[in-house]
Amino acid sequence: MGGVTDAAPASVPSAAPPSVLDLAPVLPVVVLDEAADAVPLARALVAGGLPAIEVTLRTPAALDALRAVADKVPQAVVGAGTVLDPGHVAAARAAGARFLVSPGWSPRLLGALRDSGLPFLPGVSTASEVVTLLDEGVTEMKFFPAEAAGGTSYLKSLAAPLPRARFCPTGGIGLASAPSYLALPNVGCVGGTWMLPADALAAKDWARIEALARQAAALGG
Repeated sequence: MGGVTDAAPASVPSAAPPSVLDLAPVLPVVVLDEAADAVPLARALVAGGLPAIEVTLRTPAALDALRAVADKVPQAVVGAGTVLDPGHVAAARAAGARFLVSPGWSPRLLGALRDSGLPFLPGVSTASEVVTLLDEGVTEMKFFPAEAAGGTSYLKSLAAPLPRARFCPTGGIGLASAPSYLALPNVGCVGGTWMLPADALAAKDWARIEALARQAAALGG
């Protein structure tokens, strides 16, 4: 997956923007039922040190939420998750997504992801899928569902034979287990929801979410 234009922190030259995998140690995976919550939530995550935000296309509010963040929180690098078909790709791009994430992939979806011109992370869970994507020139992927698919031991076993592949493992990862993933040479960041507890979202407790985001961002220190 290529770099994300204008996504680099101030300390990184703009001529060489980093991959989404390198923006922060944790990629928050956001599911929103109310688009009105998107902007304050994104601001809290960014303030906590997590600029890359994946808004999943799992709810009717998702595209409006993505659009609001893209329009009103320029410090955020907002992308679309749960991208399943070319229609999702087109809608997410039109809403302002700056990267795309899928839980899996097919040749048809891979073609649409490429045609979008956006960086993307196709989902994989087996060595054969990784090899196939490497053969297609794709080197950055989502490993999903991470814990159910073998966790850190599986990813560690892929590092030596498939050193070109880099991953964002997602699925079942929490604050306690994230460091073991981040210690692997083939992991750039992890995806998770633990900094977005349901009760905090319901209460619109953005200060708590910011604090949890800061704790997650510190994992990269």
